[in-house]
Amino acid sequence: MTEHVVPTVRQCHAAALAALPGMGPRRLRALLTALSPERAWDAVRGAAVLPAHLVERFERTGVLAPWRSHATDELLSDVRRRVAMNAMRVVVLGDGDYPSVLAADPEAPAVLFVRGSLDVLRCRRVAIVGTRAATASGRRFARELGRDLAQNGVAVVSGLARGIDVAAHRGALDVHEDGGRVGPVGVVASGLDRPYPREHVDVWNDVARRGVLLCESPPGTPADAFRFPLRNRIIAALSEILVVVESRAGGGSMLTVDHALHRGVPVMAVPGSPGHVTSEGTNALLAEGCAPVRNADDVLEALGLDHSRQLPREMRPRPDPHDRVVLEALAVAPLSLGEVVAHVDRPLHDVAVSLGRLSAHGWVVEHAGWWESVHVVAAVERSGR
Repeated sequence: MTEHVVPTVRQCHAAALAALPGMGPRRLRALLTALSPERAWDAVRGAAVLPAHLVERFERTGVLAPWRSHATDELLSDVRRRVAMNAMRVVVLGDGDYPSVLAADPEAPAVLFVRGSLDVLRCRRVAIVGTRAATASGRRFARELGRDLAQNGVAVVSGLARGIDVAAHRGALDVHEDGGRVGPVGVVASGLDRPYPREHVDVWNDVARRGVLLCESPPGTPADAFRFPLRNRIIAALSEILVVVESRAGGGSMLTVDHALHRGVPVMAVPGSPGHVTSEGTNALLAEGCAPVRNADDVLEALGLDHSRQLPREMRPRPDPHDRVVLEALAVAPLSLGEVVAHVDRPLHDVAVSLGRLSAHGWVVEHAGWWESVHVVAAVERSGR
């Protein structure tokens, strides 16, 4: 039976704002950076004052009038009902339950809709992406890679699309079904109550039950084409490494590659048959210097989880001096967030952003409220302090 979740007033207003027509990620983030969700809702309805810079921005793009007409009590009630009936959580940027790995991202979603446990994001994370029109061998490789990574405690991040994405998640679910300790991470484009494609509804539910399913689209949102490139930035932001299994030269996976490279996330690629259309993108990545993936060992080595070989530490972006101070505080023993703040004598929000960035780049992990360095600070020095 579906568990009903009762969203708070703050969460309801944030979710309803996300449901307004033309409310893209940047506009929502600008709005919720300036105002609380409750205040922003009142301002959109004309019952409170918007900051002048936002008035100018939103009037110039012509969105204020449509927002005002759609920001009704009926919309608020409908969003509240859909969230509750579909066992979703609403997580607002800046709140304590917002994933730290995303909080420091320059394009972090202002509002996340979640089914499952966000604790999965504290595990090591690798994204596996590729073409929807995958070959049988590509799907088989993606499933085996997802399975082998999950067996080694790595959360598989993907978009649950046809082809490579869903094959990787099925592999991760194969392991979890046998008692695996880490579930997959699904990042989707439509609302969590609108599975797309429809034939993947069982996989969606399994990912939500055994790992976490998340998106920035409010409930009821269809799988509009423009939402998929937006989703790809979240996949990249959640990942320590991005693996492309099969991709056309101009496929959607290459957009995810661009997002990953922009964030300093290492990209790896699976070699494919020369001349095959589904290998054009991956072979081009290899020609440009991306590391090859022959099996899961190559990815585990890059993560530092394969102790039989030496890890090339330079694959992880070096912490800047600001973040290195936080990393050095964790060199001796795990610390709580409060203890890190006390050690470095910086504001809590500033430290949280540094921890989120260090986590995203694979330098620290969090478990049960304790932050720990993945490798001793000497690794930073070896990588070129």
